[in-house]
Amino acid sequence: MTQAKMAEQAANKDGFIAALDQSGGSTPKALKLYGVEESQWSNDEEMFGLIHDMRARIIKSPAFTGDKVMGAILFERTMDGEIDGLPTAQYLWEKRGVVPFLKVDKGLADEKDGVKLMKPMPDLDALLERAVKKGIFGTKMRSVVDAANPKGIAAIVDQQFEVGNQILSHGLVPILEPEVTISIADKAEAEAILLAEIKKHLDQVPAGKQVMLKLTLPTKANLYKPLIDDPRVMRVVALSGGYSREEANEKLAQNTGMIASFSRALTEGLSAKQSDADFDAKLAAAIDSIFEASRAG
Repeated sequence: MTQAKMAEQAANKDGFIAALDQSGGSTPKALKLYGVEESQWSNDEEMFGLIHDMRARIIKSPAFTGDKVMGAILFERTMDGEIDGLPTAQYLWEKRGVVPFLKVDKGLADEKDGVKLMKPMPDLDALLERAVKKGIFGTKMRSVVDAANPKGIAAIVDQQFEVGNQILSHGLVPILEPEVTISIADKAEAEAILLAEIKKHLDQVPAGKQVMLKLTLPTKANLYKPLIDDPRVMRVVALSGGYSREEANEKLAQNTGMIASFSRALTEGLSAKQSDADFDAKLAAAIDSIFEASRAG
C-alpha cells in the first residue's frame, strides 16, 4: 500500500524533489557553503556526521513537508542513518510525507567521446535489496554529457537504461540522470541528440513499468515535452546544474510539466550559524520559490 501511495505522489503531486545526496567528493564544498570549514572535522566519519546534521536540520524544518517537497534524494550514508531514532527514509515518509529516493551511482568514469559514464557498480544488487528493506521508493544515478558527440551520448543513454532495468527488477523506480553541462558551447545540439536517444530507448522499459528522468534545464523551452507526455515516463525533473536559484526557477517555469530536483539551488543561503528561526525562514522561502516555479511550468 505504501508503495502505491508513494507512486501516486511521485507521478502526480505538485511539488519538487529535494536533492540531498552530495557524496564524498562534493561534501566538503556543500559544508563550506553551509558555513562549516574543513578545520571543523578531522576524518571522513566526522565530515559525514556534520553533513548528516545539516540534512536532518533541513528535513525536520517545518516547511520541508510533502505539501511542497514531493520527494527527496538521499546519499547512501543518509539512508543508513537515523533522524530522531527512525531510519531516514521511514522518517521522511511517515513524519514528513516526502517520498524517499536513493543515489546509487559510484561517481563518474574518465571522459571519453565527450561524456563521462558512470563507474561500474558491482554491488548494486545488494544495495538495491537494502534500499527496498529501508523503505526507499526509487533511485537516482548521474552521468555527464560534455559535448554534442552522438557516439558518447548513445553510450550514456545505453548505460542509464541498462542499469535502470536492473533497478526496475527490484521493484524500485529509477531516476535516469544524463546531465548536460550548462557551460558547453553546443548544449542545444547535445540536448537534441539526447532527446532522440532517450526516445529510442523507452521501448526497452518493461510493460507496466515506468522510469523517471532528471535532465538539465534545456536551452530550448519545452524540448522534453514529448518525454513528459510519454506513458513510460513517470516524471521528468530538472537539475539546476550550477544555475542560481533565481535563474533555475525562471528557466523551469518555461517548461510545461517539468518539476525541479535542485540541490545547490535549494540550500543556497542556508548556514550552520543561523538561528533555527532564520534557517527555517530561509528554507521556507527557497521551498516556496522552487515549488511555484515547478507548478508554473
